[in-house]
Amino acid sequence: MAPKTADLAASASVLTPEEQELARKREEQAALEAELAERELRAADLRAALAAFERQYLHFVGLRYAELDELRAELAERTAHQRPGNERAEQAARDARVRASETKSAAGEQSPSAPRAFTATSEMKRLYRDVARRIHPDLTSDRTDRAKRQQLMAEANRAYECGDEAQLVKILTEYEHSPESVEGEGAGAELIRVIRRVSQARGRLAEIEAEMQGLLRSDLHQLKQRVDEAGQAGIDVLKQMAAKIDEQIAAAKERLQADAERGR
Repeated sequence: MAPKTADLAASASVLTPEEQELARKREEQAALEAELAERELRAADLRAALAAFERQYLHFVGLRYAELDELRAELAERTAHQRPGNERAEQAARDARVRASETKSAAGEQSPSAPRAFTATSEMKRLYRDVARRIHPDLTSDRTDRAKRQQLMAEANRAYECGDEAQLVKILTEYEHSPESVEGEGAGAELIRVIRRVSQARGRLAEIEAEMQGLLRSDLHQLKQRVDEAGQAGIDVLKQMAAKIDEQIAAAKERLQADAERGR
């Protein structure tokens, strides 16, 4: 007797244990990857905001500190020259020169214009989530694919900080059409890949949390918070700091000028 059509349909719709587990794991993977993309966005926002604040700090304050420390080093060296054999003066001059070199190195070069604060549009945030959800290197176990993803995520982070939406679109589009995006077939093999992706996503979530906690505890973030809170009250802390340093620079220049006139 031939099997009934309904029986054939029912048997065809029954999933194997591997397929059932794969379906559950895919749901778990999708949820984790959505959470991971959101966490990656938060971390990118925090990194970009701190980087922008650091550039502002260096522009308004750091370069002035570098100039002030250079003047102080010159003063200390002149004092040591005026007191030959005085070990304390010579050591003070050496210490002042080291500090001046370190400050100059940290401050970098003068920018012709004040750096902009970091802001991200809703579209930028959406694009970054899409990139992180699809391309993040911790979502693959293939070495070649992982290396490619690492490079692309680095490019995506730079594009996000610069507010370059077109570059984010380009990164995502190019990866979607690359050979690395092609998945294999077979429930058993795919289940293993999904299980590993779930594990990798959980590991990356833990890494992001640790990174963000470190950034939030950093001196730079603490200073940014103080500056932001003061800004809400209409107080520009960086400009106030710059003004005070300018006064110290002027005083140091006067001392150098006075010493030079006495030495004539």
